Amino acid sequence: MDRLPEALRVLVDQLARLPGLGPKSALRLAMTLLKWPESETRRLGHSVCELRDRLRLCARCGALSDTDPCSICADPARQEAMLCVVAEWDSLLTLEDGGFFKGRYFILGGLLAPLDSMADHLELERLFTRLGEHRVEEVVLALGATVEAENTATFVRNLIRTRFPQVQVSRLAQGIPLGAEVKFMDRETLRQSLQYRQQF
Repeated sequence: MDRLPEALRVLVDQLARLPGLGPKSALRLAMTLLKWPESETRRLGHSVCELRDRLRLCARCGALSDTDPCSICADPARQEAMLCVVAEWDSLLTLEDGGFFKGRYFILGGLLAPLDSMADHLELERLFTRLGEHRVEEVVLALGATVEAENTATFVRNLIRTRFPQVQVSRLAQGIPLGAEVKFMDRETLRQSLQYRQQF
């Protein structure tokens, strides 16, 4: 990489910092950009600049949006009584793609590591402000089933129960996926399937 022209080396170094791209992949990408028509390359650069200039975080839920509040928070048809808490914005997008959740969202801003007692990076004060409006009746913790997600869910649930005892806290059901056989399930999946069993 040392023999690359300076401008190309700088671009490759920057591209290699993106997730999933190493130096070789970054070089291939940079070379592809050089083969594009100049107008297309300039348009890509302009789009990257506009990404920073035009996007903002929604003050209500923390989602990326070009308006504040975002379209979900501004939608009067959404149920204010149900608030789905997700770790990151991409989880919100996944739930929205399903089209079955009609409540509102809140982006927590990450998860806690198993031994982490510091939650400074989580948007807890904004969540408490939202719950303090007394419109939310149920918080659905949709944080996943990893150790970090379990740790975070327990931490957030305990805080909500202490500060807002009138708010019900639930979580996404966990267990055996549709189409799977019991004999192929791991022990933890089976444990949670039994623990969160439903009336039939």
